[in-house]
Amino acid sequence: MSIKGLAVVLTVLICAAIIQGFPMLQRGRCLCIGPGVKAVRVADIAKASIMYPSYNCDNLEVIITLKRNKGQRCLNPRSKQASLIIKFKEGIF
Repeated sequence: MSIKGLAVVLTVLICAAIIQGFPMLQRGRCLCIGPGVKAVRVADIAKASIMYPSYNCDNLEVIITLKRNKGQRCLNPRSKQASLIIKFKEGIF
């Protein structure tokens, strides 16, 4: 094997070793971007969903589905309204 061939093989092996250390599938596929809103009018809430931290997302997410096809809102899980919803959903109330 020539010196050029050996250099190419060595370069490929080093690159493979470096790439091996980086995760190929990044975590962080959270549904909520940013901290979310602090509160939503209770009359507008159709459904509340709690997404606990998992492999896909490290964050606790509280997702509110609004009535009359107004979409969904992410509620800040540290807000007072979100903590009440979490307690209610877990049956701690």
